[in-house]
Amino acid sequence: MAISAELGEKLEAVVNDLVANGRYNSKSEVLREGVRLVQEREAALAELMGEIQKGIDDIDAGRTFPAEEVFAELRAKYQAMVDDQK
Repeated sequence: MAISAELGEKLEAVVNDLVANGRYNSKSEVLREGVRLVQEREAALAELMGEIQKGIDDIDAGRTFPAEEVFAELRAKYQAMVDDQK
Protein backbone atom coordinates (compact mmCIF):
# COMPACT_ATOMS: atom_id res chain seq x y z
CA MET A 1 0.00 0.00 0.00
CA ALA A 2 1.45 3.33 -1.04
CA ILE A 3 1.72 6.14 1.47
CA SER A 4 1.62 9.79 0.62
CA ALA A 5 3.11 12.22 3.09
CA GLU A 6 3.43 15.98 3.22
CA LEU A 7 6.96 16.64 4.50
CA GLY A 8 7.00 20.38 4.30
CA GLU A 9 9.46 22.52 2.39
CA LYS A 10 12.56 21.95 4.53
CA LEU A 11 12.29 18.17 4.82
CA GLU A 12 11.37 17.82 1.14
CA ALA A 13 14.52 19.78 0.29
CA VAL A 14 16.62 17.44 2.47
CA VAL A 15 15.14 14.37 0.78
CA ASN A 16 15.67 15.83 -2.69
CA ASP A 17 19.27 16.75 -1.83
CA LEU A 18 20.03 13.24 -0.57
CA VAL A 19 18.74 11.74 -3.80
CA ALA A 20 20.39 14.37 -6.02
CA ASN A 21 23.76 13.80 -4.33
CA GLY A 22 23.52 10.06 -4.87
CA ARG A 23 23.33 9.10 -1.20
CA TYR A 24 20.02 7.36 -1.93
CA ASN A 25 18.50 6.12 -5.16
CA SER A 26 14.99 7.39 -4.52
CA LYS A 27 12.82 9.40 -2.17
CA SER A 28 11.24 6.14 -1.01
CA GLU A 29 14.65 4.84 0.03
CA VAL A 30 15.24 7.97 2.12
CA LEU A 31 11.85 7.63 3.80
CA ARG A 32 12.34 3.89 4.49
CA GLU A 33 15.67 4.68 6.14
CA GLY A 34 13.97 7.36 8.22
CA VAL A 35 11.33 4.91 9.41
CA ARG A 36 14.03 2.34 10.25
CA LEU A 37 15.83 4.95 12.35
CA VAL A 38 12.61 5.80 14.17
CA GLN A 39 12.11 2.09 14.88
CA GLU A 40 15.63 1.85 16.32
CA ARG A 41 15.10 4.94 18.46
CA GLU A 42 11.77 3.64 19.75
CA ALA A 43 13.32 0.26 20.60
CA ALA A 44 16.18 1.99 22.46
CA LEU A 45 13.68 4.16 24.32
CA ALA A 46 11.61 1.11 25.30
CA GLU A 47 14.76 -0.60 26.59
CA LEU A 48 15.72 2.50 28.58
CA MET A 49 12.23 2.77 30.05
CA GLY A 50 12.45 -0.91 31.06
CA GLU A 51 15.76 -0.29 32.83
CA ILE A 52 14.33 2.75 34.59
CA GLN A 53 11.37 0.65 35.73
CA LYS A 54 13.77 -1.98 37.10
CA GLY A 55 15.45 0.78 39.12
CA ILE A 56 12.13 2.05 40.41
CA ASP A 57 11.14 -1.51 41.35
CA ASP A 58 14.45 -1.89 43.25
CA ILE A 59 13.78 1.34 45.13
CA ASP A 60 10.23 0.27 45.97
CA ALA A 61 11.51 -3.11 47.21
CA GLY A 62 14.24 -1.50 49.33
CA ARG A 63 17.08 -2.97 47.25
CA THR A 64 19.22 0.15 47.51
CA PHE A 65 22.27 1.41 49.38
CA PRO A 66 22.80 4.88 50.82
CA ALA A 67 24.75 7.04 48.38
CA GLU A 68 27.25 8.02 51.09
CA GLU A 69 28.19 4.34 51.55
CA VAL A 70 28.61 3.75 47.83
CA PHE A 71 30.69 6.90 47.33
CA ALA A 72 32.90 6.13 50.34
CA GLU A 73 33.53 2.62 49.00
CA LEU A 74 34.39 3.99 45.54
CA ARG A 75 36.70 6.65 46.98
CA ALA A 76 38.55 4.02 49.00
CA LYS A 77 38.82 1.70 45.99
CA TYR A 78 40.20 4.35 43.67
CA GLN A 79 42.48 5.81 46.31
CA ALA A 80 43.96 2.34 46.80
CA MET A 81 44.52 2.12 43.04
CA VAL A 82 46.35 5.47 43.10
CA ASP A 83 48.41 4.41 46.11
CA ASP A 84 49.40 1.16 44.35
CA GLN A 85 50.75 3.13 41.39
CA LYS A 86 53.14 5.17 43.56
